[in-house]
Amino acid sequence: MDFSMSARAQDLKERLQAFVDEKVEPATPIYFQQIEESGDKRFHPPIMEELKAEARARGLWNLFLPNDKWGPGLTNVEYAPLAEIMGRNYLSSEATNCAAPDTGNMEVLAEFGTPEQQDQWLVPLLEGEIRSCFAMTEPWVASSDATNITSRIERDGDHYIVNAHKWWTSGALSPRCRVAILMGVSDPDADPHRRHSQILVPMDAPGVTVVRGLKVFGHDAGAGHAETLFENVRLPASAIIGGEGNGFAIAQARLGPGRIHHCMRAIGLAEKALELMCMRAQMRVAFGKPLADQGVVRDRIAESRMEIEQARLLTLKAAWLMDTVGVKGARIEISAIKVLAARTATNVIDRAIQLFGGAGVSSDWPLADMYAHARTLHLVDGPDDVHKMQIARREIARFESLRP
Repeated sequence: MDFSMSARAQDLKERLQAFVDEKVEPATPIYFQQIEESGDKRFHPPIMEELKAEARARGLWNLFLPNDKWGPGLTNVEYAPLAEIMGRNYLSSEATNCAAPDTGNMEVLAEFGTPEQQDQWLVPLLEGEIRSCFAMTEPWVASSDATNITSRIERDGDHYIVNAHKWWTSGALSPRCRVAILMGVSDPDADPHRRHSQILVPMDAPGVTVVRGLKVFGHDAGAGHAETLFENVRLPASAIIGGEGNGFAIAQARLGPGRIHHCMRAIGLAEKALELMCMRAQMRVAFGKPLADQGVVRDRIAESRMEIEQARLLTLKAAWLMDTVGVKGARIEISAIKVLAARTATNVIDRAIQLFGGAGVSSDWPLADMYAHARTLHLVDGPDDVHKMQIARREIARFESLRP
């Protein structure tokens, strides 16, 4: 395995780190101040547009896209440390146009979209002019098994009629969200993995309703997640992505890179938590000596460092496999890092909160928000339990001949 970065990727890493240090970090309090002053959690702060303009000027734009027609053409191994840097600050991904769910939607349109779909939706997404959302999860079925999805995409002549009740529709609450990629059943009688299609739904189409925002641990995530209704939404047949019946395959192609991006950012989140823990340990005194001199504190710091290094190495291995044998060949490693990276981030942030005491659960420090995000990663793009089931299935299959 080779985790080395090209000279170009190393240069991008250094320039991205400088951008985050010089521009993103100082802009972060302004970003949240502008939202607070607006009185609307969904308000798009002007400071973000300034950051995006600066990122473009510095050549730090659409770094996630491996397709060199639309992006810089970095490998997954090269993009991994860049995503880790982005994971340390909430604003970095959007500032560089590398934020979910747009990243996954752009990858789908770049790989499966028609030229017309790309002109209408991919180009403005690549330019950062609009946002998008992804509508797959449903409230009344176990969506961890995508074959359970009940939303309907029914053919009607030269059109499709969409009826769907979705939630956790990531990005739908943004006032700049213009289009949804929706997954639903187009042929209920087909093979379980050929029943579904994905379709582009303009958010201003008649019948589309954003019902409400969903809170995460009681916290309003702003433009993050929504419950959505699609009632008799009439769309042209040209809105189908990648052909009818290919929805499940497209979802798997989309979720592979998306999962590894989540893992890379989660490692960055864990690194930031560890840094805060070490800073706090040096600054605070309890029972006559700095916390950094307490044995239990040193133990937690050591455990955190070891867990982060393990998670990073396995993530890089998965990225290398994706580059060399493809998403399908790396599926077990992708499942493994999806579990491990979320677990590592949650563990390290939890230890940092414990060290900070009451301050750790307050809004004066970022740890509470970081924890809420890390904990949701145990569910995003497939719950831990499903990924572990896939890993165990492969391990057990090696000894199938021993079964009585």
